[in-house]
Amino acid sequence: MPPTLASLVQHSALKLTVRAGGDRLDTPVRWAHVSELADPVPYMEGGELLLITALKLDAEDPGEMRRYVRRLAKAGVVGLGFAVGVHYDDIPDALLDAARDEDFPLLAVPRRTPFIAISKAVSEAIARDQYRAVTAGFAAQRELTRRTLADGPEGLLAVLAAQVDGWAALYDASGAVVAAAPEWAARRAARLTADVARLGRSAATASAVVGGAEDRVELHPLGTGRRPRSALAVGTASALGTAERYAVHSAIALLTLTTERSRALHAAEERIGTAVLRLLLAARPDDARAVAGDLYGALLDAPFRIAVAVAPAGSTGGAGTGGGSGSGVAVGLAEAVESAAARAGEPVLLAPGPVEPDGPERLTLVLADGGAAAHACAGYAEGDGAGGPGSAGLVIGVSPPVLVGGAPEAHQQAEQALAVARRRGRSYVEHEEVAAGSVLPLLADDAVRAFADGLLRALREHDATGRGDLVASLRAWLSRHGQWDAAAADLGVHRHTLRYRMRRVEEILGRSLDDPDVRMELWLALKIPR
Repeated sequence: MPPTLASLVQHSALKLTVRAGGDRLDTPVRWAHVSELADPVPYMEGGELLLITALKLDAEDPGEMRRYVRRLAKAGVVGLGFAVGVHYDDIPDALLDAARDEDFPLLAVPRRTPFIAISKAVSEAIARDQYRAVTAGFAAQRELTRRTLADGPEGLLAVLAAQVDGWAALYDASGAVVAAAPEWAARRAARLTADVARLGRSAATASAVVGGAEDRVELHPLGTGRRPRSALAVGTASALGTAERYAVHSAIALLTLTTERSRALHAAEERIGTAVLRLLLAARPDDARAVAGDLYGALLDAPFRIAVAVAPAGSTGGAGTGGGSGSGVAVGLAEAVESAAARAGEPVLLAPGPVEPDGPERLTLVLADGGAAAHACAGYAEGDGAGGPGSAGLVIGVSPPVLVGGAPEAHQQAEQALAVARRRGRSYVEHEEVAAGSVLPLLADDAVRAFADGLLRALREHDATGRGDLVASLRAWLSRHGQWDAAAADLGVHRHTLRYRMRRVEEILGRSLDDPDVRMELWLALKIPR
């Protein structure tokens, strides 16, 4: 504890006497300063015990003393020590009354106590307090290190919470709570998810302080990369002291080391995952299982889905999920999926690329069917994740659930779903959705419209002259599968009239309607919206 007015009064060698403000003696004293100026306030920083002999003060003027004491109190001076028996035999009533009116601590300093003794007492007490803080900080550092090695981040948080007499929580890159101590703090920490996510998206690496009705919380980013890999929250009832600050800095250092080690392990896992994926796509499931080992073996033993994600065009540089380059979009997806999988205790495989020259960033994922990672993938694409919505440009195609032997086909289906998503302007498409729908929406692009317009242009130009209704007749005849009577009835004409019109269609197009390929192309051309 730093020195206080109370500790100075209790100092047996100083013999100080309290004459006013006795209920405010618990205020910490930052320094003891001697000044005989009539207005010493410009030279004060706050927290000082001011020592005077009243050499240049009219200490018997009530108005002057009221103004003097008020200036000191407003400047943050914590108390006034008056030397008795130097210029005044006792503290003048004017000064005494002014101090009592302001409830401002006023101490009588006996003649035999030099001011230097008070200054030395304050200085020694501050030094002792700093030494205790440093010693406590080193002890906390040793205990934090020991518990981190023994119990990981959870053990570190427990020690840190006890050191700061508050709570501590660790977040992943998406802002989700990974661990908290004590247990009740998990709910409190979860309310700060949005603040942690903003901290992660910020380019700055500085910590942030968020306050509320409950406590004061410091948020510290962890990691050495451009983007924080995780964050530490420390909640206390008031601002941290020196010893507590040492403990927090030690915790940040230890967690950063843990994070960097995790990044190296993550990069190694990513390389193994890429090798496993290549073996799966090469139809070598037994070799894939052998390489996967315990790391991905459980993922390959149950139905899984393959997802292919493509970032916005021009965001090249690879989808390095282990803190690599990448546009940040695929990195955000990887972090959201990995965080969800870690919380659910399920495996997930992520492999960056391949990236063609000047092509978009790609990420391939193998996700347990119906698992937390698969739900996180869909949620991120649709904008439910903290990393950003699908409108940021990320497009994802997902295969149906398959077993390990069906990986090559699943990857092809994921690519097909991805192509559909990009053509339709969607952020997320599952292959089952494509198979259950119509093929017509897949044809609604400019190239297909141009083909349809070119194929039917001559018929439409013929109809525009008023010499017949060949387009409508062709549509009716094709819809009735070439049945003359039914199609003629739909048009309200004689079947011989319809036969004549179909011969004119063949003459104008130069193509035979007996050819099933021709009929198919014409039917699709008629279905494409202009």
